[in-house]
Amino acid sequence: MQISDLPYPDPGVPDARSGPRLLWWLGRNQLGGQAKSLGWGMLHFGGVAGLPYTVGLGIDAVVDHDGGRLLWVGGLIALLGVAISLGDAMLHRTAVTNWITAAARVQQLLARKTAELGSALTQRVAAGEVVAVSTGDVEKIGWFVEAVSRFLAAALTLVVGCVVLLFYAPTIGVVVAIGMPVLALAVLPLLPRATRRADIQREKAGKATELASDTVAGLRVLRGIGGEELFLGRYREASQQVREAAVHSARMWALISAIQVLLPGALLVTVVWYGSSLVLDGRLDVGELVAAFSAVATMLYPLRHFEEIAMAYSFSRPSAKRAARVLSLTRTGATAEAGSEPEGAAEPVVATEATRAPASGGDLYDPETGLLVPAGRLTAVVCGDPDLAGRLAERLGGHPMDAATGPSVLLGGVALDELALGTARELVLVQDKDPVLLSGTLRELFDVPASGAVEPPAALAAAQCADVLDALLQSAPDGVDDPMDARITERGRSLSGGQRQRLALARSLVTDPEVLVLDEPTSAVDSHTEARIADGISALRSGRTTVVLASSPLLLDRADRVVLIHEGKTAASGTHRELLHGDPRYRAVVTRETEEEQRLPRLESVLTEIELTEIEESA
Repeated sequence: MQISDLPYPDPGVPDARSGPRLLWWLGRNQLGGQAKSLGWGMLHFGGVAGLPYTVGLGIDAVVDHDGGRLLWVGGLIALLGVAISLGDAMLHRTAVTNWITAAARVQQLLARKTAELGSALTQRVAAGEVVAVSTGDVEKIGWFVEAVSRFLAAALTLVVGCVVLLFYAPTIGVVVAIGMPVLALAVLPLLPRATRRADIQREKAGKATELASDTVAGLRVLRGIGGEELFLGRYREASQQVREAAVHSARMWALISAIQVLLPGALLVTVVWYGSSLVLDGRLDVGELVAAFSAVATMLYPLRHFEEIAMAYSFSRPSAKRAARVLSLTRTGATAEAGSEPEGAAEPVVATEATRAPASGGDLYDPETGLLVPAGRLTAVVCGDPDLAGRLAERLGGHPMDAATGPSVLLGGVALDELALGTARELVLVQDKDPVLLSGTLRELFDVPASGAVEPPAALAAAQCADVLDALLQSAPDGVDDPMDARITERGRSLSGGQRQRLALARSLVTDPEVLVLDEPTSAVDSHTEARIADGISALRSGRTTVVLASSPLLLDRADRVVLIHEGKTAASGTHRELLHGDPRYRAVVTRETEEEQRLPRLESVLTEIELTEIEESA
């Protein structure tokens, strides 16, 4: 295991049933690195623990005026010095490798889960929590995985040191052998309370991060409505709560640290007092007393790792719990139940014909709403409810927000949930109403998996991006003549909303999927541009299945077929003009008619009938 091996070709299938299980899975997958760290830790701590005994042998050699033995002890001390230095350097190297490897593995797993869930991830988990997990939490998880091997090396060194002292100076070794376990276990009763306080701190910090992320994302809107100070005040209050929780937690850890100083000091005083009395009685040599005192003093160094492992676990456990909650999400919105699967088991995949062969050239059908999208045609869907349109787009893409939303969408008679994720993504592409542009050049933006049938210039022309290309060239540094080499800032912030929307549409058109689902693709552009985009989509996607969720008459008039979804079910279908004249519900959504305006034509019709009746009676 080397850092150069990162990223892993396959980070594995995590055991995400709980935080501790995730930590155990990470440690088990790094046994080689843990063994290396344990070995170097034993060399380092063993060298530190061996120094007192060699010093005691040296004192005895001086008392006995034995020069040869003193020279031999000097060589042994030099050898221990080399072991301490080499062990310390390599222990640090291997420990940091374990840390980085565990953190990188979790980040890879989170990235894989993000790619699997797509936009549905932030609909199930707050965006701020995702940020907190992928940044601060992965470091704390790596800290615990790295600290385990150093703790084991320190614990073994303490055991060996006490056993050696029992044989070297039994009279004083008994005191040390009894005192060391007491020191190691003295803080255990305080750890549950310290852990609870650490959990509260991490929970409040996570909420503050979520609030900060939401505030920054909506800063432009907040300024527009004058709500900036209100949300800043809320974040300030959340920050104070985090500070108070951190101080409350730090007090407990300060108490634990004080005990770790007080009790070892008491043990040292006991060893000196009791050992001095043994020397005066002639039951203990001076060299043995010095060795015992030095052994206790040096063993306090590995003893500190007991406190560190407790702190690492207390801080990493809630972090691992949050990471496991994200990693346990599935495409259908279900979360793995604890104990429902064997430890580390992968999600079962049924080897059916549907998973082996892609379904192509078939109709798209949603059993939940009754929506039927004929293959090779441009179908417009009118919902009236933007939230319903968003949920429908997720369903058509094969990754609904909730497994309880009904059976899976069928493509060519095959359920999308039964297809392998890669196959489903190749067949159906969903562009939501708020697409994201990553930073980089325009050429990199279009470097996406595609059929190759649609070139970027054609997609840009269909999406009416000529002015976008001009804007990118104007803001590009000198020497950039090709707009494809112009850079896009993070999330395309240097572009207007309409420009970002059109670039995202062009990117979707380049992929040329079997089925393209567009959710309000022209909501941020003017009517003239919208009409040209509608013509461009219709021409470029000719013969390909395209679904457009919109209520704009300009888009609806270009569609081969229009479907009205009313109260979650398919209510009517036909061309735009047929529905506009024949279905009042459709006309109300498309023309934004009020109930009073809808009643006026009916009232005029009734009045006309009454007038005709009166004329006939008078005649």
